[in-house]
Amino acid sequence: MTDPGPAQPTVVIVGGGFGGLKAARALAEAPVRVVLVDRQNHHLFQPLLYQVASATLSPADIAAPIRHILRTQENAEVVLGEVISGDLAARQVRLADGRDLAYDFLILAAGSRSSYFGRDDWAGLAPGLKTLEDALEIRRRFLLAFERAEREEDPEIRREWLTFVIVGGGATGVELAGTLKETSRLSLPRDFRRIRTDRARVILVEAGPSILANFGSGLSEKAVDGLERIGVEVRLGQPITGMDDRAVQLGGERIPTRTIIWAAGVSAVPLGAGLGLPVDRLGRVIVAPDLSVPGHPEVFVVGDLAAFTHGLNGPLPGVAPVAIQQGAWAAENLLATLANRPRRPFRYRDKGSMATLGRGRAVARVGGLSFTGYPAWLAWLFIHLMLLVDFRSRVFVFFEWLWAYLTTQPRARLILRNGDQASSKGRSDGAD
Repeated sequence: MTDPGPAQPTVVIVGGGFGGLKAARALAEAPVRVVLVDRQNHHLFQPLLYQVASATLSPADIAAPIRHILRTQENAEVVLGEVISGDLAARQVRLADGRDLAYDFLILAAGSRSSYFGRDDWAGLAPGLKTLEDALEIRRRFLLAFERAEREEDPEIRREWLTFVIVGGGATGVELAGTLKETSRLSLPRDFRRIRTDRARVILVEAGPSILANFGSGLSEKAVDGLERIGVEVRLGQPITGMDDRAVQLGGERIPTRTIIWAAGVSAVPLGAGLGLPVDRLGRVIVAPDLSVPGHPEVFVVGDLAAFTHGLNGPLPGVAPVAIQQGAWAAENLLATLANRPRRPFRYRDKGSMATLGRGRAVARVGGLSFTGYPAWLAWLFIHLMLLVDFRSRVFVFFEWLWAYLTTQPRARLILRNGDQASSKGRSDGAD
């Protein structure tokens, strides 16, 4: 009988987003057993989630089954489940169904969720945009508002239905505001008989002094100008002080609206705290320079769940490039440990930032270069196509974009009831 040899170390990865998936793929040729756990069966390309919310793309265009992505990786298996707790001393995690998974190494990439800064009662009034379910709910509310306005006789109530308020001037809020305005201005006018959809108000509210704050003041100002050129109203330095199902409150100003969308902030999922790990005020796990947890060198944390501050003025942002680079780095340090080599401290390479403002408009910062307009938009299109995880998604998204650009008629304008969304539920793991 052949000696099977020693068992290979088991690496449990929690989260199938950018960070977790990158770590799994980086271990494809390693002498380890990879177990990727996610509570959803699909990987979500979250940077394009706002295009599902604005009826430009369909859910399947930006999501792919995790099992399909890893189908050729012989050392990987996928577990559909949610990790809720664990015993770090015993090196095992527990799933919501009561099962335990033992590990030799653990990579936590469970991501983030929308944060309402202590006002969780606002969640039902202003959905965030972190999952496919969120995107479909926003799309439903957006399209349904025009249907309600079409049959409304009272002009004041009609104006409420045709006013859309987006809270938060980061990339998600900016891109969503521009796309919703262009959809109402270019795609919907011929669909309705009694209302002027092109006169719908889209108001972007930012509590700080600028939108796209991490892009720099020059690009931030150009982004405001680009949004205002297509009709978006930008309110700076005006935090939301209250809201109900008929209006939002900006200090002493009340803006009547029936549709509010939250893009103002995120916090980590509670997994880190649930495992007893040290966390910051946003629930992110405080990590060592090599991305491990102090006192537990076998546990790595990447992406939105990690608070990495070493050599920086603050934690790295919760964006896909950070998660991707950290996922690969954690896998490399894990392999260094197996080979009795020293680990390397993580170093983030900032390759730039981009955001679209609408049809043919974008702002971009790449290295020391900043550019806007059509060139930035084309660069944004190309980079996002290349980042999609499979060839099918790239082809489908390219032709959807081409059709929408040539005809101004995106083909995903379906209003779905909540029950119809069961087959399209998304992750709550943010950029990871």
